[in-house]
Amino acid sequence: MSSINNVSIPSTDVDLNVMDLQRTLEAHRPIKIGIISVLGVMITLGNIAVVMVITSAVSGWSKNSRYFLLSLTGADSAFGLLIMPLNLCVSFMKEYNGGPDPFCHVVAFFNATIYSTCMYTLATISLERYIAVFYPLKYSSVLTRRRALFLIAFAWVFPPVLLVPISFPAGIIEVRFSRASLVCNPLYSSNVSYSLTLTCFIFFPCSAIMTFCNLRLWIAAKRQRLKLRRHSWGGGYRPKVALRVLLPVMTVYYTCWTPCMVIMLYNAISGSGVPEWIEFIAVWLPTSNGFLNCIFYFWINRSFRRKFHLVLQRLCLGLCPGSDSDSSCVNSVESSVVPGWYGNHSLHERFSSVSSTCTLLTLMPPQTNKCEPEPA
Repeated sequence: MSSINNVSIPSTDVDLNVMDLQRTLEAHRPIKIGIISVLGVMITLGNIAVVMVITSAVSGWSKNSRYFLLSLTGADSAFGLLIMPLNLCVSFMKEYNGGPDPFCHVVAFFNATIYSTCMYTLATISLERYIAVFYPLKYSSVLTRRRALFLIAFAWVFPPVLLVPISFPAGIIEVRFSRASLVCNPLYSSNVSYSLTLTCFIFFPCSAIMTFCNLRLWIAAKRQRLKLRRHSWGGGYRPKVALRVLLPVMTVYYTCWTPCMVIMLYNAISGSGVPEWIEFIAVWLPTSNGFLNCIFYFWINRSFRRKFHLVLQRLCLGLCPGSDSDSSCVNSVESSVVPGWYGNHSLHERFSSVSSTCTLLTLMPPQTNKCEPEPA
């Protein structure tokens, strides 16, 4: 009898703890849904504004740069238009059971695919920027249009191929719906080797490329600052461009993606979970990168802001088509946005790059330089 009591008491305590945990998760669910919804709206609106601008020509950006940025915008938009609605649908419409769930496997596959595509796209943008700055005369031959499109296609095609086992309910890895993060997540501890393979093929190579390219750009900008100072060319300004673009990009990238990867590795190796809010923040933090990219890759660029103002003015004219004075004003703004030297297509392709990186390395004095600095 005593042995029965010794067994029954702990089981009762466990049941009570589980019930308390479930009540806590249910109480916090409206707050989490509100956070996810607000984040989804911000990402969607930000990327709609970006698409409105970069679908037309922006001074200082080559066609290749626009292709890469459109790819990044598509990946970021998928966070708000696909990932969030799918996971919220699971949270609203069904209660997750203990067995395999085909719909949750499909949702987890889309989650992992968009996350991976976004990382690959960020890596390709850093690589394109590196080539544009360090090999400006060879840019058009090294990174042809076909090669640029191949890199973009690779960023969108390779992740689904690598992650397709997640989509099968009876596949090599299990998937569970987490009430803590409101996400269909793979159970990484169910296949440790596959989970480690994903990090080796996705997170680590993308992080290495981004770190190498942006660190080289930052060092080059720092050297250029010293050179301009020695020649009294007022070089104190240009390093601010590098600090305002390169350091925030890398800081935001690692801040948003590292916690998610750490939890993934921790779950795969130890088989244990983490506290509720830590899991929620770590899982949804990468999606916030989709909104912050709009700031660091677009809004910080003066040419982009000018073009955005022009697009807004055109929209206002569309709503009020009878204003001739506004039309002449728009035309004058448009003529001032695109400098005349950009009419040379070959020079434009060689010297244009993401975030106007020609301002980061300038081999000519400011008074004869064609790459004008772009203040915030």
